Amino acid sequence: MNFTDIFIQRPVLATVISMILLVLGLRSLSGLPVLQYPHTENAVVTVTTTYYGADPDVIAGFITTPLENIIAQANGIDYITSTSQSSVSTITANLRLNYDPNKALTEINTKVNSILNQLPPESQQPSISVKIGETIDAMYIGFSSTTLPANNITDYLVRTVQPRLQSVTGIQTAEILGGKNYALRAWLDPDKLAANQLTAGDVSSALAKNDYIAGLGRTKGQMVQVNLTASTGLHSVSEFENLIIKQQNGAIIRLKDVANVTLGADDYETSVAFDGNKAVYIGLQIAPSANLLEVIGRVRAVFPDIQQQLPEGIDGEIVYDSTEFVDSSIHEVVHTLIEALAIVTLVVFFFLGSWRSVIIPVIAIPLSLIGTFTMMLMLGFSINLLTLLALVLAIGLVVDDAIIVVENVNRHLEDGMEPIPAALLAARELTGPIIAMTIVLIAVYVPVGFQGGLTGALFSEFAFTLVGAVTVSAVIALTLSPMMSSRLLKAHHHDKHNVEERFIELIDASFNWLSNRYQTYVTR
Repeated sequence: MNFTDIFIQRPVLATVISMILLVLGLRSLSGLPVLQYPHTENAVVTVTTTYYGADPDVIAGFITTPLENIIAQANGIDYITSTSQSSVSTITANLRLNYDPNKALTEINTKVNSILNQLPPESQQPSISVKIGETIDAMYIGFSSTTLPANNITDYLVRTVQPRLQSVTGIQTAEILGGKNYALRAWLDPDKLAANQLTAGDVSSALAKNDYIAGLGRTKGQMVQVNLTASTGLHSVSEFENLIIKQQNGAIIRLKDVANVTLGADDYETSVAFDGNKAVYIGLQIAPSANLLEVIGRVRAVFPDIQQQLPEGIDGEIVYDSTEFVDSSIHEVVHTLIEALAIVTLVVFFFLGSWRSVIIPVIAIPLSLIGTFTMMLMLGFSINLLTLLALVLAIGLVVDDAIIVVENVNRHLEDGMEPIPAALLAARELTGPIIAMTIVLIAVYVPVGFQGGLTGALFSEFAFTLVGAVTVSAVIALTLSPMMSSRLLKAHHHDKHNVEERFIELIDASFNWLSNRYQTYVTR
């Protein structure tokens, strides 16, 4: 007695096994994250050092080079890139795939602190940040105005829009791109400075001395308490213009005497544009473990409210959404599944001539694919472009098992056997071949899943998804398909008045004619 006999003789058992695969697969599908590509730990550590007033050569020689040399000694770094611009040094350390970013961040921070005494005293403390996951934002939202300057737009976004977007569940970072922060700019006149025997350093010292805040404590009386604060901060352009730079021989030299003071932006060297339209943009980065479609869906849900609250003169719109590409890929897979089911239905019907034979593979294909989701969830996979590609390719693999079972049962029915004995014999004959075919396919795809580096990280989910689909298909072919064949297929009685029997004879006669013609052609 073969173990496949149990499922044919006990159809409820075979049905329950298939229902378990169906329920677990549908439940796993709801728990699988949706990403554009398989999850990888692509961490980038950025070290930014500011030295105001220094030209790029000084930045490169005295800041970038020593920092780059010491950072390169840290473990886990794949490659390093650096840029030396006026006043700013930026060093980017790209970590090896799936290397622990916290470990690398700690080691790089220790290395940087060890050479702080070698950097110019006027330079600021290096700022170290780590970014994990996709380096390209999942969505870009643009804000523009024909009446307001970029300063106003940036100020509103930082105070109102950016905190709200970052509060959306699943958003890792909402970064401002092309922002122009408010900054007071004092354009010094060299001739006036020389006439008053002043230098740019004197002006800088005066500004620094007038930017001082100290907490002095508090004073108490019998009925009152007052907090004391000493502040030299200035709050308007006129206050800065009247700032005393120097007192000499009773004469007071103010900042407006040697400079043109204006309220402008902190940076005029960079700008951001999309389709030629300059604006201030907010880029949204998704947390590595978040569901891309769900997070962007939450953003789209709150964005209309953000648009309604925008001040008059500011327009906001979504200019890029990466989920459109993922959605289109998922829709393509759905279309492919429908097309495959239609093609399989027609092929099985025209070759076997019975609509009953069609039902079995039509049920086996989606059941095998849905059952694959359970294995994907157990292995920590996601629904992404690679796993969707594996499911598309798996359609042609999973249908083979069901078709050979139906064809073999149908062959025994043509020999005059009844459905249940024919299904028992056909299943016994195919148990070994189905298992062998499954093992061969697994042996082909498993090595792909164990590759290292970026190739392994990308295609491991692809390979094991195919393995899961083939395995589930084999289980269905040995349990559900023989049972359904024994219940759905009917014995051939060669009744000429039966439309289905006449259609089968017509199909057989057509293929016999085609076979004879082909044999004659090959012989010639």
